[in-house]
Amino acid sequence: MVTELICWALQLFVILIFVRIILSWFPASEGLFMTVQRFTFAATEWAMGPLRRALPPVRLGAAALDLSPLVLLIGITLLRGFIC
Repeated sequence: MVTELICWALQLFVILIFVRIILSWFPASEGLFMTVQRFTFAATEWAMGPLRRALPPVRLGAAALDLSPLVLLIGITLLRGFIC
């Protein structure tokens, strides 16, 4: 029962991370989109913020790639492999 709840919560968090990644590609606008974006960022920042500070972005010419979502997704996948 408890492990099922943890597995469900981890899966929900993975979905939130993917939503955050997709929403970060679009500029913020007023309305429902901004509300969803703020919620998703607030729900995932506690885990991604420390990783972002520890991992420098990878430079790709004029752009930079944030690796914190990738590292977090790998960590959650490993954790789910042990628990679920």
